[in-house]
Order: sequence, then C-alpha cells, then structure tokens
Amino acid sequence: MPESETKETQLTAADAAKLVQRTVLEPVDGKGKFREKRVPVSAEEVLSCKDYGTHVVVVTRDGQKFTGQAK
Repeated sequence: MPESETKETQLTAADAAKLVQRTVLEPVDGKGKFREKRVPVSAEEVLSCKDYGTHVVVVTRDGQKFTGQAK
C-alpha cells in the first residue's frame, strides 16, 4: 500500500503523555486512609508510545504501562 494511502500519524511523546494519567494514593488525615489521585505523565517519562486508533498505550522509563483514550 502506498504511503499516501495510510492514515497513520506519528504520535509524539508529549502528545501521548497528555492522553494518559497515573493513579497515585494520597494520604487523608494521617489515619491510614488513602484517596486516589490522577496525576499526568510527563513527556520526559515516556519511553515508547503507540496509537491504536481507539486507545493509546504509553510505556514509561520505569517500565509502567498506561492506557488512555485516543482523541
């Protein structure tokens, strides 16, 4: 298939980082209870990313894998 017919676009690390978030636990009132907080992934953390059309998969430098909704 000629390259002009493929609609695959290159996803940059910065664009991919904007589409995913990591979940961290934040202590609440110091009583052993925690609350989930969504924190964005920075572009510097992104090792690899792939756009599957319906979703985006990002692998960070520390080996974590995140999935986000594609735009």
